[in-house]
Amino acid sequence: MIKSFLRYLQYEKRYSEHTLTAYAADLEQFVAFLTQEDIAAEKVSYQHIRLWIISLVEDGLTPASINRKMATLRSYYKFLLKQEVIQEDPTQRLQALKTAKRLPAFVQEKDMTRLFDHHRFSDDFFGLRDRLILELLYGTGMRRAELVALQDSSVNLQKKQLKVLGKRNKERLIPVTGSVANLVAGYLAAKKEHFGTLPTPALIVTDKGGPCYPMLIYRTVTKYLGGVISAEKKSPHVLRHTYATHLLNNGADLNAVKELLGHASLAATQVYTHNSLEKLKKVFQQAHPKA
Repeated sequence: MIKSFLRYLQYEKRYSEHTLTAYAADLEQFVAFLTQEDIAAEKVSYQHIRLWIISLVEDGLTPASINRKMATLRSYYKFLLKQEVIQEDPTQRLQALKTAKRLPAFVQEKDMTRLFDHHRFSDDFFGLRDRLILELLYGTGMRRAELVALQDSSVNLQKKQLKVLGKRNKERLIPVTGSVANLVAGYLAAKKEHFGTLPTPALIVTDKGGPCYPMLIYRTVTKYLGGVISAEKKSPHVLRHTYATHLLNNGADLNAVKELLGHASLAATQVYTHNSLEKLKKVFQQAHPKA
């Protein structure tokens, strides 16, 4: 039934490849535990799942990782219930473990300025592509998977906006600055000059002209961020955090940032307000006579 469940997630729920891989790994780990205990996956009880969670805690997994695995099980058994494979959902009584709140890592504004204003990108197609990857991630806050999925047709240079396909196949329009729009136009011209007509509709392409892939985006970001920051985290998602934090630090409306990021709820966006409040506290402490 696991294969049927994964096909359901892929073709009906339209989950990303990354999410499918994570679900598959979680279920494979759970089945391995059940095999050790000589229990069939369809005959699992709440107590069996609790034993697995205890074993994960003893193995040193973080509460966040365990909660994600529990979410996988909830989805799986909800599917089995819907398919009438089971009569009762053993995950109903599961409660999430308490997690310590982690603030999203972001890059300071001065460091982003240093990256774009002082770093020399090559003038050829490859330099334009690398700069565009960074500019789009920081200038729109889009996810890595959303950038990979962008096509030439996603760009409207006249209106200075991008059509992004987000989670659950939800489309949103993101505005870009005039400088980013000009960069896209220059990149498209360089791509055509370098490769001619390509069979792929992908906006970002590899050195050989094929559609880009997640690791290419990751390597590009870590390469250039490594030149301006010493922080351990230099992933594409850090630029998404940076985009949101800088918008809020400069007075953007929280609801507007939520729409730009493609968040389903305001709660997911509110995590960025902490960084903004920290900045306000510093201003207060520096400026208020009684601070």
